[in-house]
Amino acid sequence: MKVREIFITSSILVLVIIGGISIVWKPILWSLIFFGPLILLGYSDIFQTKHTLKKNFPLIGNFRYMLEKIRPEIMQYFVETDTQGRPISRMFRALIYQRAKNVTDTAPFGTQMDVYGAGYEWMDHSVYAKEIKETDVRVLVGGKDCKQPYLASILNISAMSFGALSENAVLAMNKGAKIGGFAHNTGEGGISPYHKKHGGDLIWQVGTGYFGCRTESGNFCPDTFQKNSIIDAVKMIEIKLSQGAKPGHGGILPASKNTEEIAAIRHVKPFTDVNSPPRHTAFNDAEGLMHFIKQLRDLSGGKPIGFKLCVGKKQEFIDFCSAMVATGIKPDFITVDGGEGGTGAAPVEFSNSLGMPLRDGLAFVIDTLNAFGLKEEIKVIASGKILTGFHIVRAIALGADLCNSARAMMMAVGCIQALQCNTNTCPVGVATQNKSLMKGLNVENKSQRVANFHRKTVAAFTELIAAAGLNNPNELERKHINRRVSMTTVLKYSEIYPEKAMN
Repeated sequence: MKVREIFITSSILVLVIIGGISIVWKPILWSLIFFGPLILLGYSDIFQTKHTLKKNFPLIGNFRYMLEKIRPEIMQYFVETDTQGRPISRMFRALIYQRAKNVTDTAPFGTQMDVYGAGYEWMDHSVYAKEIKETDVRVLVGGKDCKQPYLASILNISAMSFGALSENAVLAMNKGAKIGGFAHNTGEGGISPYHKKHGGDLIWQVGTGYFGCRTESGNFCPDTFQKNSIIDAVKMIEIKLSQGAKPGHGGILPASKNTEEIAAIRHVKPFTDVNSPPRHTAFNDAEGLMHFIKQLRDLSGGKPIGFKLCVGKKQEFIDFCSAMVATGIKPDFITVDGGEGGTGAAPVEFSNSLGMPLRDGLAFVIDTLNAFGLKEEIKVIASGKILTGFHIVRAIALGADLCNSARAMMMAVGCIQALQCNTNTCPVGVATQNKSLMKGLNVENKSQRVANFHRKTVAAFTELIAAAGLNNPNELERKHINRRVSMTTVLKYSEIYPEKAMN
């Protein structure tokens, strides 16, 4: 029995007991002075739609919000962690919630970071700042062979599958994408009914398990791929080679989250662990990947096709570029994921010790594409702990064209970083298939929060561009970003990541 049901049962039982005793002893009715307000508060929690935690955990859920009220005084000493157990700034988390809730996102008392500590970063501003006129920054994705290019927002929802996320979380994210006019990456779990219900733009991710385009033996199926790829909502298709959380491992869906519905979508056996293969079977070398890209482009009617990777062996990406030149086949986009990224289940050794961090991987990919003369046609998407407008600026300065965000979008729909993503017990119904828990996540409320976060973060990004005296994101360069590497040494990104051919 869940906390919500326990509360309802207990409250009824308390009222019955008080009523029964009052027949022979009237003074018991005075106890309602204590129990009455608590019962009313509990039912108020159950029927409200704003806070998932209070809806799922009436009465006791209020303690979290009480602590939030006094957080500046007593909570600043607690270490907060991200979904992989690594420290994350309280300031960033608060900012995401404020923007999602459409409340004031400014902060008093100046910079909340150690400006003289190694790692502090800032952007060069100009006394000749520009006026902001348009904050809806968009990028056209699609090379010369693409027949259906997509005008994408500069910030979109990164890959998170139905299965890892609940149906209500997927519905809220997709409706938020529809409201805000940005794209929602399906993750490798395939296209579910919840990705299609509200009509938000989709980036369909095809992983090593080929979910949604899979034969009985687990190989790629061209027929089912074509059927799903021509859906109007599908705007781009992304081949997942690897991801930041667990590069070289493949996706993980615990048996407890693999319901009959999810198994039917993925064409796997329900209530079993689903571990995607670590590599693709549709190709086995760089030229094979290029021909697979062409096959998907042809089957989809010319939609933008790209691939996602967390950079590992540099030579393998160089081989990809050589294959692009040799075959004349180029992806329309490349998503670079950072080793620090990831929102779902992953082995600790993989999440902490495998995969190149985003900035290093991004700079290498951009420099290599430029060295081969390929960057002109290929858009690059940065993915890995993109939380703020400055994070977008930093990625664009390194050479990215647009960005994806996962954890910030999870927080926008109510994630409180309970770190139970892999246990099916997420208390706020975001990363669970438990119907009782996901019931508390109100789609209408949370979808608007997703749209709010996107709008305000993109607006903050454009304000930073204007503050630097630039007219548009294309003018951003590595020289605009500074990083303190020691108490006495500050380097620009152009010095830390000097543009070069390849390593």
